[in-house]
This record gives sequence, structure tokens and C-alpha cells, in this order.
Amino acid sequence: MAAASAGSLLPEQLAALPVPVRSWYERPSLEVAADLLGALLTTRSAEGEVTLRITELEAYDGEDDPGSHAFRGRTARNAVMFGEPGRLYVYRHLGLHHCMNIVTGPAGQASAVLLRAGEVVHGIDLARARRAAAGVVDSDRQIARGPARLTVAVGVDLTDNGVDLTEPDGTRVLRRLPGAPRPVHATGPRVGVSGDGGDAERFPWRLWLTGEPTVSAYRPAYRRPTSRNSPRRGTTSA
Repeated sequence: MAAASAGSLLPEQLAALPVPVRSWYERPSLEVAADLLGALLTTRSAEGEVTLRITELEAYDGEDDPGSHAFRGRTARNAVMFGEPGRLYVYRHLGLHHCMNIVTGPAGQASAVLLRAGEVVHGIDLARARRAAAGVVDSDRQIARGPARLTVAVGVDLTDNGVDLTEPDGTRVLRRLPGAPRPVHATGPRVGVSGDGGDAERFPWRLWLTGEPTVSAYRPAYRRPTSRNSPRRGTTSA
């Protein structure tokens, strides 16, 4: 089983894979993130079942991380991040689309891993239909390439905020190939994170499988153009 690839496994074989227990997630977010690469997320609904192999993600370290939603403390929006590890933290970004995170670290110390991209290894027809209903899909590699596309493909939205991934019979469950070594991966700055949280040297916390076509393109944070007469950053007008 350890030598098999995710795409070569039948649904019943996938269902037999081990589900990490809650304590597995109770570690630093960057450490969990590296071990989540190649893991399998299965979602079930009345429409059917979709399984995704995780190929790209980002780690966030809560109140010690200026790029994290929890940097300024607990709010109604980020409360799940302060709860049990191994649960989903789902939020709506800019009122446009959903992003899915997995809570890590000890309860009370908010940290999480954002799922950025993946390869659909089972249920691809359903995932493709969901994506086509939400926008253009020009190839299968684009089905879950980027955090917004990913949540659409697997059918996750705000109703999944707080859902437990550690229950084998749950509607959202994460599994890993037993005995699989940590896959070869690259690291770099997180996508679209501005300010100190976007510091590439301090936070090279985007991780992705090398040579994987489903990995999204890197984009730096948007910076609003300034006029020639605007004061430069770090200066004040007289």
C-alpha cells in the first residue's frame, strides 16, 4: 500500500487508509503543512464523493504571524482557529469565494494551514461539473488549482466551518498513505500576503510539490499605485 500512488487506489482502498488522529495536528503549522503535502481529502454529499490529493498549501502561525487572521486576537470570524486542531477553518475572501484551512497546534493557540491547490484523484466528473457551473475550466489541472477553485471542486463552503477531519465516517475526512516519506517539495513566500507577513525571508511558508502541474502561480500582494507627489513609505509629509 505504501508504494501505491493516490491515483491508483480504488475508492474502497482509499477508505481503508489511516485517518490522522487529533494529536497529529497538534504541532506547529509549518511542520503539519509539510506532512499534508500528498495527503488525501475526501468530501461526501448527496451529489457524490470527491477525493483530492493536496499539492500546495501555506502555513500561518496565529498571533505570532502578521499574515494570519489571528494576529490581532480572537474574533467571531476566526474563533475556530483557537479551537481543536484537526478541524476546518473556512472563511469567505473579499465576499467573493471561500478558502479552506486546517487548524493546527494546541487548542487556544490559533494556527492553521491554508489548502491552495490539489489534484482530483476520484470524483473528477462531479468536481469538474461544480467548477464549470462556477466558471470556465480549460483543463483538468485547473479544477482545483488555487484556493477558490479548490473549495468549489470539493463542495466546501461556510457551512463546513468547524467540521472535524478526524472522523473516518465524516463528510469531510483526511487520510494519508501509510509509511509514505515526506514528498520532495519547494518553499517560498505566501501568495498575496502584504506587509511583514509577506516577508519572503521570514515567512517562506508556501509549500508545494515540485513538478506538479496543479500548483498555482505565485502572485505578490497587490500594492496600490501612488502618485509622484505621494510620500514614500517610511516618510511623512511636512
